[in-house]
Amino acid sequence: MSVAGISQQMNLWSMTRMALTLGPGLGFLLYLHSTTVSQRPDIMDREHRVKDVPLYLMRETYDFIIVGGGSAGAVLANRLSENPYWDVLLLEAGPDEVTLTDIPLMFPTLQRTHFDWQYRTEPGEKYCLGMKDKRCNWPRGKILGGSSVLNAMLYIRGNKRDYDRWEALGNSGWGYDDVLPYFLKSEDIRIEELMDDKYHSPLAKWFLEAAEEMGYQVRDVNGEYQTGFTLSHGTLSDGLRCSTAKGFLRPVSKRPNLHISLHSTVEKILINEDTEQAYGVVFNKFGTRKTVYSDREVVLSAGSLGSPQLLMLAGIGPRDHLEEVGIEVLVDSPGVGQNLQDHVAMGGATYLFELTEEYKGKMCSFQLPKVFSTETINNFVEKKGMLYWLPVCEVMGFVKTKYVNQTDDWPDIQFFFTSYADNTDGGLFGRRAAGITDEFYSAVYEDVLYKEAFNVITLLLRPESRGWIKLKDKNPNSKVLIYPNYFDREQDLKVMVEGAKIGYRLATSEVMQRYNTTFNRFRIPGCQHLDFLSDEYWACQAQHYSMTIYHPVGTAKMGPDSDPMAVVDHRLKVKGVKNLRVVDCSVMPYIPSGNTNAPVIMVAEKAADMIKEDWGVLHKYLESSEEEEMEEGSGEVIGKKPPKVLEKPVTAMEKTPPKKDLDYW
Repeated sequence: MSVAGISQQMNLWSMTRMALTLGPGLGFLLYLHSTTVSQRPDIMDREHRVKDVPLYLMRETYDFIIVGGGSAGAVLANRLSENPYWDVLLLEAGPDEVTLTDIPLMFPTLQRTHFDWQYRTEPGEKYCLGMKDKRCNWPRGKILGGSSVLNAMLYIRGNKRDYDRWEALGNSGWGYDDVLPYFLKSEDIRIEELMDDKYHSPLAKWFLEAAEEMGYQVRDVNGEYQTGFTLSHGTLSDGLRCSTAKGFLRPVSKRPNLHISLHSTVEKILINEDTEQAYGVVFNKFGTRKTVYSDREVVLSAGSLGSPQLLMLAGIGPRDHLEEVGIEVLVDSPGVGQNLQDHVAMGGATYLFELTEEYKGKMCSFQLPKVFSTETINNFVEKKGMLYWLPVCEVMGFVKTKYVNQTDDWPDIQFFFTSYADNTDGGLFGRRAAGITDEFYSAVYEDVLYKEAFNVITLLLRPESRGWIKLKDKNPNSKVLIYPNYFDREQDLKVMVEGAKIGYRLATSEVMQRYNTTFNRFRIPGCQHLDFLSDEYWACQAQHYSMTIYHPVGTAKMGPDSDPMAVVDHRLKVKGVKNLRVVDCSVMPYIPSGNTNAPVIMVAEKAADMIKEDWGVLHKYLESSEEEEMEEGSGEVIGKKPPKVLEKPVTAMEKTPPKKDLDYW
């Protein structure tokens, strides 16, 4: 039989095996769901669940309309509705959370479901070469809580230099000293829980020992210094996921001045062309279109893909592109959709190891046949066991390659050390989430299936390459076209290779050699012609197994008037349009050095105060002489009595219907 014939036969066997794995996996998830519904009332949390406001109870006018109930929008809805004289409407395209979203181990199962917008990148020649159609999956949350429901729950503030760099661009008030209080405002740190065995396998201890052997410090990477290694910090509560919906919306779900509308996809921002002022939105809920008006502001919190899409659909964007898709230009803003940055990572660095007598019989690496069992579910009912585990990142580290200043605490590489690898789940989750081809998976992992293994994921912290997004057409239901442009700058690939080599030295250190650790010998298809583990091989692997770490930012960046590519000013107001802001990760001019969920929560916290300042109400309704209480989940002291100093002025808003027909329908 020819080589091609053998390869085809192996691929067929691999696909058949994965199909047979799907049945038991699905059965496990269904049993887990039904058990959680019946025996974990704390997860169901029926008393505090958000109530979806029906269309017939919706007001015609709100003070603030927030578009997007994700990591930023949920925070804003909480903070703005603290003022009982403000009516706030939060519009979210997806549903509320379900039982599985609370369970840390289950997070990969949520991707590519109806809780996910299911974006895919456009093909390129330097990235995602091992993926189906050379397109990477880009999961984005389509659910209340947004991507804080789909992510790996990792909490990293970033580096102080990141925010000082934002400020140096001309964004006053965004330096590290200015933003740190807003990080602290939402934190409730409980570090001692990170040492609990139900969250970590023995591999976590080995990883940290290997880091110390290499001369790195084990430290709080959210503290004074970032360079070093740590057990991962997460957005968790009692070991379960704490999304922004759970942390910020459920505690205030009974506020009468806060309406939350689920399954509500915004299709257009309404802007009066004469006054250049936003005054409402049109959205679609279960096939019914409705218009709601804002007395004060429309705030876009739809993320780095959704917010620039809505801006461009409203005629705010690059003139040439808007005219190309037939949209009348209201504001020529060339930076909308540009400046796209993401933390690209290299997948596929799988290391096999052997258990010593001390660990035989223990669960060291995640192996799907052992985890998906009735015993696992029974343990979960008793609030213990493997479902609390987050094997995709037990330990993380920040290191400096030779390309950065060695005396400066500004690392350029982040590592995720995982007790999970692509071979240990049989391709059921990792292969599906990443989108790698069946041929790729069969060639690299089929012969080491379910063997003890871990991954070292190398992440590029500050890419020089910039991508962009474009509209496919003027239909609001069409997904944007995503061009991540990974590795467009050669320097990005050089830094990635150096990071991978540091990761290799850590994974094969003296500590790890106790367990006969070896790199998976099966080579990446498309890279077989290169010397194994040479610089050229590492570069090839990065370009074939390119992974998003779910951190797209920058597509509506903030900046001074002297920057023609700035979309919003330092107070996040859209330039050229009144009463319209963007509050999400798209406003970040540079990507932070770390996971972006904590930074976007910080942005929303700061934006809420800026909005209160701009409308003249910040802190005026907090009377120190009155009895105070800490409202659970709000993160700050709220006065018991309603404000005495506030009025609800009627603003000079023009509610004139749009001059042009809404022909995008």
